Amino acid sequence: MNSHPESASVRNRLLSHLPPAALARLMPMLRAVPLNMRESLIVPGREIETVWFVESGFVSLVTTLAKGVQAEVGLIGREGLIGSPLINGVDNAFAEAFVQAKGTALRMEASAFRLAMAEDAGLRALLLRYNEAMAAQLTQTAACNGGHGLEQRFSRWLLMARDRLDSDDMRLTQEFLALMLCVYRPGVTVAANALQRAGVIRYARGHITILDRAGLEAIACDCYGAVRRRFTDLLGVEAELQRVRD
Repeated sequence: MNSHPESASVRNRLLSHLPPAALARLMPMLRAVPLNMRESLIVPGREIETVWFVESGFVSLVTTLAKGVQAEVGLIGREGLIGSPLINGVDNAFAEAFVQAKGTALRMEASAFRLAMAEDAGLRALLLRYNEAMAAQLTQTAACNGGHGLEQRFSRWLLMARDRLDSDDMRLTQEFLALMLCVYRPGVTVAANALQRAGVIRYARGHITILDRAGLEAIACDCYGAVRRRFTDLLGVEAELQRVRD
């Protein structure tokens, strides 16, 4: 799949917030493409040549620590885009972006993206608000990883993933869950078993099913709600995710 999308079919929440005329100007520059599992979209330090407006699935932002240890610092689904440093006039990224749940995206060349921002003040303002919302997610993730328990962090992340996948069933490897939680693999088993005993999930070898969303929210720290409120305040995006989920 690599084709021009139709305006009416756009699922990306940022694009759908644009006035019809502004969206129509962008459509010829967008290509519908698949997002393949483990596909690397952004490599740290390299020039960003392409922007992806995510339509389904989700992408992890990952930073590399000493001795090659990686940790997830952000999660992006259809509420956002990959390549956000370009919004601030920076042509490379600090964190890697790679696909953790396969889906689709609308791809745009970086040069066209820069030109569109320069010519459309409304688009530029929307993207700047999105960057501020993502800054809140990254900041809160750092605070959460440093200050909250493993079960709380796991619950928060599962809720974020659920919002973007529109499914209570998730296939997630232990390796990835360890990266996401910033723990060794045995810690994943401990946290998953605790949530299973609480009756909020079912967990079996990389397959997680959310059984009780309200119970999961009760276990999660307020970091989940704080970021969702920030997106709502700035973009109304998480409010739309909530409506889709319900």
